[in-house]
Amino acid sequence: MPKKNRAARTAWGPAVQVALEQWIPPNQRIVHDAIAFSLLPDYLKLLVSLFRIAPLRHALWNIIERRVPGIRGGILCRKRYIDDKLDDALQHGIESLVILGAGMDTRAYRLPTASAAQVYEIDLPENIECKEEYVRRLMGTVPAHVKLVPIDFNCQELGQVLPDAGYSSKHKSFFVWEGVTQYISETAVRKVFAFLQQASQESRLAFTYVRKDFIEGKQFCGLDALYSATRAKNQLWQFGLEPEAVGAFLGEYGWSEIEQVGSAEYQERYLKPVGRVMPVMQVERIVYAERSGPAS
Repeated sequence: MPKKNRAARTAWGPAVQVALEQWIPPNQRIVHDAIAFSLLPDYLKLLVSLFRIAPLRHALWNIIERRVPGIRGGILCRKRYIDDKLDDALQHGIESLVILGAGMDTRAYRLPTASAAQVYEIDLPENIECKEEYVRRLMGTVPAHVKLVPIDFNCQELGQVLPDAGYSSKHKSFFVWEGVTQYISETAVRKVFAFLQQASQESRLAFTYVRKDFIEGKQFCGLDALYSATRAKNQLWQFGLEPEAVGAFLGEYGWSEIEQVGSAEYQERYLKPVGRVMPVMQVERIVYAERSGPAS
């Protein structure tokens, strides 16, 4: 049996956090996801069900925060940010939605506006196989507007794989690249952006990145254990950017930064308005960009 890609092992983690969030009262919930729980395998459903009891749930969250401060808030807030931007864009002419590193995220199935677009969910082959199995269990079949596309970004090129799945760069597209760039090499990241350079005018992109100073071990922001797990022990995380360098980086590929947000903005937009007290890690940020230059 082939050894499972280490990055693939992380696919269920964010899905579990979203499922746990559904135990929060709706008026305080950061991410609303009616199917996250149903998509989980049985052993994770049992685990998440146990934490429906508030004291147990808070105890779990305390353990998580002591180990990796702000990771839960970071996952939930970045998902909410992408959901908001994507839902708005889908109502204004987006024809294709391309989710790079889809994992077990449910956007393609839970956002009503997504059904009007052709959706391409792209991930490692083992994740795509698992995603198809659980979507079929939940829905009976993969919806017609969704195509599941396997790829390993480190050894395959998006420019070959995605068109073979039916994608056309002539379509106004929205690209989601969430929680992925740190797991692949700079060469692989740049190959993806070289492909994105072909996207049509007014296409949109939302992508996360980890700060380069964290990748290089210069600034830990209280996340020493995370650095040890992702860099010091096995080099699981490889790529990073600095906030001030993002605009120039995007410009190389014909994209323009619309905005860039992180922990401070998340607190003001999502957490404080609903009275949630939750740290958000500072080492990961998200960028919202527009295709602005001429197609290559």
